[in-house]
Amino acid sequence: MMKSVESAESGVLRVELSAGARRNRYAASASGRASQNSASLCHGALRVTLTLALLLSLCVLASCGRQSAAFNVAGSTSVQPYVEILAEDYERAYPGAVIDVQGGGSSAGIQAVESGTAEIGMSSRHLKEDESHLWSIEIAKDGLAIIVNPRNPVGNLSLEQLEGIYEARYTNWSELGGLDARIHVISREEGSGTRSAFEEMVMDGTRIDPRSIVQDSNGAVRQLVSDDPNSIGFISLGLVDIGEKPVKAIDINRFAPTRENVASGDYPLFRSFLLVALVEPTGNAMHFIEYIRSPEGRRVLAAEGLIPE
Repeated sequence: MMKSVESAESGVLRVELSAGARRNRYAASASGRASQNSASLCHGALRVTLTLALLLSLCVLASCGRQSAAFNVAGSTSVQPYVEILAEDYERAYPGAVIDVQGGGSSAGIQAVESGTAEIGMSSRHLKEDESHLWSIEIAKDGLAIIVNPRNPVGNLSLEQLEGIYEARYTNWSELGGLDARIHVISREEGSGTRSAFEEMVMDGTRIDPRSIVQDSNGAVRQLVSDDPNSIGFISLGLVDIGEKPVKAIDINRFAPTRENVASGDYPLFRSFLLVALVEPTGNAMHFIEYIRSPEGRRVLAAEGLIPE
């Protein structure tokens, strides 16, 4: 019995050992498959990671390439038309260069430079005390033209009369040798470099009448004056003859608004056109500035009615 039992137990033992062996073989097989699957997954994950890393690197390189080839210029609507012309010439001379020129006003351009949204700002006024940390360079001088409708017989004003118009001391053209008609005063918005220059040169610390018609660009001022025989406005001298309808630039203190009179200082209303940056530009931005100040760029500015520096 014992033997039988032993035999039976031995048989059982042999069966259990056999089942254990099968379990061991299954476990080993499963472990092998799991290791293979795990290795396969690891290799797949590695391939995905490397692919993503490569794509990211390409994106970064492409982005860097775009940043080095393209840059933004923003600011004064007085300076804008001239910089747009120069940018077009520059892009033709240097294929691959991309310059995005936007207006918005001198203060907006300076703010864009300080916030990093533009590499170069354009200003038609001097920098204020709290802006003196910025890098700047003068590219030209420009006369500030006082314009009226061609049908207006008034052809000359003194600085005192001009100040009186804009602070509403004179409200009728007949007070100034013109027709019996109310003066429609057109001004620029707060923050405009053209307005700041006008206030500095003409207003002598007094306020522009808040009832004046405010426009946000030289072109808008010019358009209103060309349509309204009783209006008066101020714009960049170089833009007087650019438009569908004519306007008349009047003399100030008996001096005509010409490049020669601006250069000599006889015509009293002129200001500097500046390019501004957070720090001294490098790369393509500086190359563009150097182009503007080159003999070729100066010829373009002079041909457009400015006085290059």
